[in-house]
Amino acid sequence: MPPTPKVAAANPAIDLAEAPVVEGPTSGLEPGPALRAGLRPVRAVAAVVLCAVFAFLTLYCTQPLLPMLTLVFHASKAAVGLTVSASTLGVALAAPIFGALTERLSRKRVIVASAVAVALPTLLAATSPGLHTLIFWRFLQGLALPGIFATVITYIGEEWERHSIALVMSLYVSGTALGGFLGRLLTGLVAEKVGWRWSFVLLGGLTLAGAGAIARWLPHGRKRPRYEHEEAAEGVPGLGAARIALRHMKNPRLLATFGVGFGTLFTLVATFTYSTFYLADAPFGLSTLALSYLFAIYLVGLAVTPFGGYLVTRIGMRRGMAVAIVLAGAGEAITLSHSLWVVVLPGLGLVCTGVFIAQSTATSFLRMAAPAGGRVSAAGLYLSSYYVGGTIAGVAPSYVWGLGRWPACVALVEAVLVGMLVLAMVGWRNVGWSTH
Repeated sequence: MPPTPKVAAANPAIDLAEAPVVEGPTSGLEPGPALRAGLRPVRAVAAVVLCAVFAFLTLYCTQPLLPMLTLVFHASKAAVGLTVSASTLGVALAAPIFGALTERLSRKRVIVASAVAVALPTLLAATSPGLHTLIFWRFLQGLALPGIFATVITYIGEEWERHSIALVMSLYVSGTALGGFLGRLLTGLVAEKVGWRWSFVLLGGLTLAGAGAIARWLPHGRKRPRYEHEEAAEGVPGLGAARIALRHMKNPRLLATFGVGFGTLFTLVATFTYSTFYLADAPFGLSTLALSYLFAIYLVGLAVTPFGGYLVTRIGMRRGMAVAIVLAGAGEAITLSHSLWVVVLPGLGLVCTGVFIAQSTATSFLRMAAPAGGRVSAAGLYLSSYYVGGTIAGVAPSYVWGLGRWPACVALVEAVLVGMLVLAMVGWRNVGWSTH
């Protein structure tokens, strides 16, 4: 065995500024099997997609139930909105902890154990006697989810060669779209037919089955080197992780990326949570079942996100992010129409398209901006910021709703999108403008 290399934390501003694709992992792994290229092996790619599907199957599953839950529990919009925000808050709190603690652990074991841990509170949510208990179980779901999110993003960067990372990452994001759609569809369908409790029983059982499939198909990652900051902190629990986190918080490109992540999920959650109230009211009057079908628009992400990943490798990350934000902003404006088909297809469809491309671009850039040996912790901080955005979006629009209903919510989201654009243009300067 050759000696373990010592790699100093790199400055991501050096030699990477003009690269439209993320840095590859070739220098950060012990000698072993050749790095995976393209979409091979197929089972590994399928396992990555399953990670996305079963993570997002439960995360937003209560969204189509919100009008129903206001009646069942005699609660306000803000109160039932906590069934969405509780899970995203759990993710936001746990993501940096998972990122720090799992930096040197087996990626596969963390992912599989986390999938099992998500299934248990999902099943227990079916036993909730009231809204507060349901919110509690939703919070525990969120606490377990970063073990999947924060780990699989880094796993992709370590297991595929650099020119394949953006494509595999885009397929992962497509998997999140599929999981989000299936979770909402199954929840609404089962709740309409046999009651909301059985929705959680079904989703919990499916998540357990998904954990088994991931355990079977996901390859173990290659051995990673130890880094200088890890050796310096040997025997001092948490010191190395704290130093890495502090280094991340001084990295302007990472800070800008964290802000973009905040706005990305804020846009998605605010739009799809409060559009259910908008579409349940006159002149639309959609039922719980009809609202669950509404999320079929998420399937746009299955086709669009891989194309977006390919596009970003051609036009660069900064331009790609700008295109994504403009698309989302246009979609928000179109949802002000009083035609259901206009609201759903060009309106929510463009929002999904823009958000999915933005998420794929930001997570790909994260790999480039984070120093070697700190990429899982950077992913954890990114996901924390991302889900703080989702947590706030589950509640904040309820206050502007009282001022101007849906148009006020749209104005709030548009303001967040403008902030994202500024962050990307300023924080990602000289990144990815080259079309080569």
